[in-house]
Amino acid sequence: MIDATERTQGDKGRKMLVKDQLPRIFQANLARLFERVVQPAMEALPVHSSLESGEAATMDQFLVRAAAQVDNYTANEAAKAFTLILAATFERQLSIWARAVHRDDATDMPKARGFREFLAICAERAGIDVGHGGLGADLTEMFVVANVVRHGEGSSCEELKTIAPGLWDDAPNDYHDLLAGPLIASEHLRIRTGDLIRYIRATTRFWGLADPLPMAVIDPPYRVASKGGEMA
Repeated sequence: MIDATERTQGDKGRKMLVKDQLPRIFQANLARLFERVVQPAMEALPVHSSLESGEAATMDQFLVRAAAQVDNYTANEAAKAFTLILAATFERQLSIWARAVHRDDATDMPKARGFREFLAICAERAGIDVGHGGLGADLTEMFVVANVVRHGEGSSCEELKTIAPGLWDDAPNDYHDLLAGPLIASEHLRIRTGDLIRYIRATTRFWGLADPLPMAVIDPPYRVASKGGEMA
């Protein structure tokens, strides 16, 4: 059996190195994760465009309102969890590719201690300007959101409020925090389907730009089907 690193590309006879194959594999893996898991799950969740408040006239009305609050709260929790999954998957991919690049080039791998450093290393090696088109901003936002989802209050939450204040709404009419006690900022973080689309487009676009093989997909068009009351 021929090892993948020994396969040749086209008539040129050039070895197809692992580092050349990985970006397309990573892009496809992210696309499948989004299309087969994230997108169907989000579309299946009931979401309401607004929540009724005030004293309920009947017990049935109270229960209907309570169910709507739970629906929207659950959908937001799902979106936050999916952001964490996408960020963790992308960070793991960056780590794998950075090591593959240096292994194939027989160079020493710089010490990296997390997402930002791996992103910088990979972008530099691929010649990607992450400042163009908001690519780096969306990737960084996704990662910081993941940290907030994972840890709650702390430095990541404060950073996220600075770089993405739009992820909070001081007077939402479509969200009710189900936790008892004083308001916790990290629990009022709102992730909508539009945010998930930005994150999957950014991650798959990054790997498309890093892909040196023919017919690389550099701008994958992801859309979540619109429906009444969707948290877009």
